[in-house]
Amino acid sequence: MTETPAADRPRVPSGVRRRSLLKSAVVGTAATSVAAALPTVAYAAPASGSAAVHADLILHRGKLLTLDPRNALATAIAVTGDRITAVGTERDVMPLRGPATRVIDLGGRTAVPGLNDSHTHLLRGGLNFMMELRWDGLTSLAEALRRLKAQAARTPPPQWVRVVGGWSRDQFTERRLPTLEEINKATGDTPAFVLFQYSMGFINRAGLRVLGFDRTTPDPPGGAIEHDAQGNPTGVLFAKPDPRILYGTIGRLPRLSFTDQLNSTQQFMREVNRFGITSAMDAGGGGQAYPSDYGVVDDLHARGLMTTRLAASIFPQTPGAEYPELERWTRELAVDNGDDVFRIHGPGETLVWNGVDFDNFLEPIPVFPPEMEADLDRVVRTTVQRGWPFRYHASYDQSIDRFLGVLETINRDVPVDGVRWILDHAETISARNIDRVAELGGGIAVQHQMAFQGDIFREHYGDQVARRSPPVGEMLRAGVHVGMGTDATRVASYNPWVGLWWLVTGRTLAGTRMRAAENNVDRLTALKLYTQGSAWMESREGDKGTLAAGRLADIAVLSDDYLKVPVDRIKEIESVLTVMDGKIVYAAGAYGKLAPAPLPISPDWSPVGRFGGYPRSEGTGHLC
Repeated sequence: MTETPAADRPRVPSGVRRRSLLKSAVVGTAATSVAAALPTVAYAAPASGSAAVHADLILHRGKLLTLDPRNALATAIAVTGDRITAVGTERDVMPLRGPATRVIDLGGRTAVPGLNDSHTHLLRGGLNFMMELRWDGLTSLAEALRRLKAQAARTPPPQWVRVVGGWSRDQFTERRLPTLEEINKATGDTPAFVLFQYSMGFINRAGLRVLGFDRTTPDPPGGAIEHDAQGNPTGVLFAKPDPRILYGTIGRLPRLSFTDQLNSTQQFMREVNRFGITSAMDAGGGGQAYPSDYGVVDDLHARGLMTTRLAASIFPQTPGAEYPELERWTRELAVDNGDDVFRIHGPGETLVWNGVDFDNFLEPIPVFPPEMEADLDRVVRTTVQRGWPFRYHASYDQSIDRFLGVLETINRDVPVDGVRWILDHAETISARNIDRVAELGGGIAVQHQMAFQGDIFREHYGDQVARRSPPVGEMLRAGVHVGMGTDATRVASYNPWVGLWWLVTGRTLAGTRMRAAENNVDRLTALKLYTQGSAWMESREGDKGTLAAGRLADIAVLSDDYLKVPVDRIKEIESVLTVMDGKIVYAAGAYGKLAPAPLPISPDWSPVGRFGGYPRSEGTGHLC
């Protein structure tokens, strides 16, 4: 009989997984790829003469999109420990059933490899998730303001109401931003901050008083404070062109206690598990200091409580001091640190502050200073010499051109194809520079921010530029490795299915057909970019991205048939059963009884307790 227990059985984490990465980074070990040593069969049999190995978990009677060309569509899969044991038919898999094997009937549902977000900000998102009111997925500005008002009424001092990204002007039927008057009316005496992309922010009157903004407050470098006719700050902040004014404002807001940060991070991991994400690459960020802001994830990792694998980048925080920070980190940490659940991946996405163009499409393309090349060469050369992978943020072709010039100079002395390096964003990359990336053996991590900002981008740069922003099809035809991600939680939503829809359709949330058809991809290719492509980005293509014997047991069972559902319903897909590391980490609907025990709503005024995260597809007034 098929077993359907009420709760997932606890598993004792391995010895490596229980260790603290930040306390033992130099001696940490990474997972060795098992799949490379296995024969090309659906079943990895035990060695001759050994005792039979029973599976811990079997999923059967499903439609498995394995992404394995040798076994493209299977119906059953077996898991033992943290690895897949067999993939194939009932005949292949059911012999591994033992007296303690959990067997789950998929009832014809589609299962895919766990999704891997190749560019997100999970660490920062987790530290703040329980404090943030999400507008992700709402289609009505009126509803967004109603939620803002409701949350203001339940947020106690000294806390703020904060809407910190993940939404777009063009997702609303009103096709506009909120006004300061509307924000002030909704929030009253509760301080509030609303972030719009990395372009601008809104502080209400109460927030201006708390932060001490007045007519004497100077504009910070790279930013501007709007003033009224009397010279008083209105509450509107502009990134001109970089977001340090926005980073700095957010950094002045109250933080959760360490205990609540642990809970908040677990909550956020479960929220992304809800969409089938089992792995993520954290791209660092402004205000995200290493090692202090990595301690929460390190603690969860040490106790075996992570439900999303994480390869985290380290991001220098002080302009002008990037080299000593990155030199120290790459000297003190081992390249092959951590394990297959948590490790430091390498420097980025900012390497030098004077060489970042910031994807602020309301401002002109920034021009780097003449010393940028020398500063970047020093950092990247040391990184490559020490064998570290790295990633570099650049949206505009002008920026990419100068970065590749530095990389080609280094490559003449120290070959860069021996390390994995990633170009992030690349919205306006030229065909010539795509070829240069391919020649240098790099990859490009793309995100769905053009679904959120595409209409604004098109207004500023025109239809011709927008038609190939970014040119995903051209990248793939040139042989470049491409991985897909979200850039959540500030620039875009953490929902990967919006990204899959965007890859296939090339449309914005306003419905604009922006990207040319030749730069869109088919559904199966889009799924590969979110699984196998991202696995390449973190040098784990032998362990992730394919449902095959010997691979890590990361699986998402979907709410709908991804290959057949009407294209606009791709955005509605969620996972109904997510397995990470062989454990059930999320379950809903028919599998709800298998879900892990709920986590506490803490603090008790959390917006998540009232509104949840991304809107559920069965409701109204949101993208689903």
